[in-house]
Amino acid sequence: MRALEAILRLPDDAIDLGQAALLIARQEYPDLEVDRYLGVLDDMGTELRSRLRGGEGATSRIAHLNRYLFDDLGFRGNVDEYEDPRNSFLNDVLDRRTGIPISLSTVYLEVGRRCGFPLAGVSFPGHFLVRDTGVDTGTDLLVDPFNRGIMLTPEDCRKRLDAMFGGGVEFRPEILRRARNREILERMLANLRVIWDRASDVRRALRTQNVLLILRPDSPAHLRDRGLLRYRAVLLAEAAADLEGYLAAAPRAPDALAIRSQIVRLKALSPVMN
Repeated sequence: MRALEAILRLPDDAIDLGQAALLIARQEYPDLEVDRYLGVLDDMGTELRSRLRGGEGATSRIAHLNRYLFDDLGFRGNVDEYEDPRNSFLNDVLDRRTGIPISLSTVYLEVGRRCGFPLAGVSFPGHFLVRDTGVDTGTDLLVDPFNRGIMLTPEDCRKRLDAMFGGGVEFRPEILRRARNREILERMLANLRVIWDRASDVRRALRTQNVLLILRPDSPAHLRDRGLLRYRAVLLAEAAADLEGYLAAAPRAPDALAIRSQIVRLKALSPVMN
């Protein structure tokens, strides 16, 4: 846990995304050999570099990366078992060559980075994407690693957003901006927390929420969510402390009244606190 805490507290540009993702996976797999899987990514980058002539443009870079990852290595989106937690652990994704948009995008970014490709993540609502930020095409190219690296235009993304949310989410240019490393890791952890929550695995959900708070200690919402998870885990005093901290940080939050009522119930249930 100390290695994970240390990397999550680094400045954003100093965070090694692949290493951080593997350290998150080590919460589930304590014996995971992080260096071995970083070596796998290194080997993939070396192999792809050997296929390049140098000076490739954006469309050629994407074509090479797509051919190597999806045709040669067989990486694919896990459509049939989308909520399998293994889709969120980078070691499993590398072993099984299947994952969800954010984990496949992490592989895409990390292999591309080892080849010097100017790639960045895009925290598109509901479906993580990658962009090539090279200037040779005059505009960024958007890529969907979950769907074999197909290239998208902003108009394609607008249509996707409407299809996913029925027009309930407005398409704005900033939706396609670069996601920083912390944003990518936060989304990865939030996805995983939701998976454990839906599986009623409170212990793992709480463990993941604790990591989210290491990454974003200034987030009232993450503090609230940990309080609610601690309540479900019957950690009543700790739950009340988190929820009171949430209200102190966000006294006018839309759910403030409901959270105050929850704190009253917690104190009534916990004689130790009275």
